[in-house]
Amino acid sequence: MPPRKRANGQAELFGVSSTKQIQDILWKAADKLRGSMDAAQYKEFVLGLVFLKYVSDAFAERRAEIKDSLSDIPENRRAAFLDDRDEYASANVFWVPETARWDYLVENAPGGVGALLDEAMDAIMRENPALTGVLPRIFNRDNVDQKRLKELVDLISDARFTGHGDRPAQDVLGEVYEYFLDKFARAEGRRAGEFYTPASVVRLLVEVLEPYEGRVYDGCCGSGGMFVQSGKFVTAHAGRDHTHDIAVYGQESNERTWRLAKMNLAIHGMDPKGLGDRWGDTLYEDKHPDLRADFIMANPPFNDAAWFRRETDPRWRYGVPPQSNANYAWLQHFAAKLGERGSAGIVLANGSMASRQSGEGEIRRAMVEGDLVACMVTLPPNLFRTTAIPACLWFLAKDKSSQGSRALSDRRGEILFINARALGIMADRTERILTEEDIAKVAGTYHAWRGTRSAKNGNQEYRDVPGFCYSARLDEVAARDYVLTPGLYVGATEVEENPDAEPPTERIERLTKELYTSFDESARLEALIREQLGGIDV
Repeated sequence: MPPRKRANGQAELFGVSSTKQIQDILWKAADKLRGSMDAAQYKEFVLGLVFLKYVSDAFAERRAEIKDSLSDIPENRRAAFLDDRDEYASANVFWVPETARWDYLVENAPGGVGALLDEAMDAIMRENPALTGVLPRIFNRDNVDQKRLKELVDLISDARFTGHGDRPAQDVLGEVYEYFLDKFARAEGRRAGEFYTPASVVRLLVEVLEPYEGRVYDGCCGSGGMFVQSGKFVTAHAGRDHTHDIAVYGQESNERTWRLAKMNLAIHGMDPKGLGDRWGDTLYEDKHPDLRADFIMANPPFNDAAWFRRETDPRWRYGVPPQSNANYAWLQHFAAKLGERGSAGIVLANGSMASRQSGEGEIRRAMVEGDLVACMVTLPPNLFRTTAIPACLWFLAKDKSSQGSRALSDRRGEILFINARALGIMADRTERILTEEDIAKVAGTYHAWRGTRSAKNGNQEYRDVPGFCYSARLDEVAARDYVLTPGLYVGATEVEENPDAEPPTERIERLTKELYTSFDESARLEALIREQLGGIDV
């Protein structure tokens, strides 16, 4: 039988080993499908295909592992083991019915790939309750070019998601999914803020909080980036076998974004059940009312005026937030979700650090006096493509004591202020990113201040650095009327003295003489001009 003819782009993918090359080629191919498709639908469309490829590959890999373990079992008894769903569930692998497996779809695609894909999505959701209502069924619509869809399916089939050294297919596919999320965020501009937080900001939050184990929560989780980065942190510091040391819980108000988040968690091998069985507005209805989290990371909408407020809500422990701005509603919601020793990192607009309108100043004062605020960080400009509003990070801590055996530095009655406005590099004309060194500098400063295990292992000791960081007592904060802008506390950057520089007194004397000489010259020129003007015969 002659080899199957490859569609445009497949020849490029054949034998490609670089994840970056795979990402670029798949994006170019997928971009051809856009046509008249709505941008949000297009995002679901492409990411849905990547997800389907992932669950099918994961199922096939697990099935091969089971088969290899059955060498001592008689042939006629092996089928029962291969179809034992518990064997797949125990490895966190979704059950994929035969008609939804990628090989079946490719083999039968010539008969109508759109209908096959919709049926496959239905079949997977029927067999896996955690995915009910999550997967897109949009492949057989009139506005989908079936020929190009078939080409994209062939491309994904030929992409080498395995054979990347010791990196499993899950990691490669996960990176492709994240790459597409980033590309969609760039394409959608301001609208992307509802599902995407810049990767370097997410990394900074995670590196500061260090979520080694416990419950991780995000009440406005977007596409799940905070959770995925937390999982990567655990893998990097404790190993892949410890990825289930954290359990993730979240909520998202946008239906399509909630679906993206569920798929994103699943494709990274994380349990998506913590995102609930339906999307919903967190401030209107908390879907995890009894949850108390060890770590909270979130990027809620900035300065949101269109939110539901109930004045008697028990979450408003520090004061009722104004209807005109939800910033302090979000802060108090996350404060209410903290466990006994929980900590939180929240991205908010800079105005939240100093605002006094509609009682916000009093709420901030109550939070400071309650010793809830651990650290404030001002971020550099241009980190967010989706808004020009300057941003900051609030780090909250339920317990700032030494915490017994953890032997942390006792920081009760203190707040760390960090001015990171000068950090970052411009990735292009409009977007700034935080480098690895920038992230390490901010996170390392916090860890040294708190006396964490990572700081002690690195022999890091905290000290105030003029212009960058300062540890303030609460009475100092009170003296500044509870305004939490780091620039008020860190002072000016220390300038190194040049031993060869001119002494200040001599410099002042020299400049004074030069100024008087200039005055004299100015007077001479003025007299000369007057004389010349007086000699003009009009």
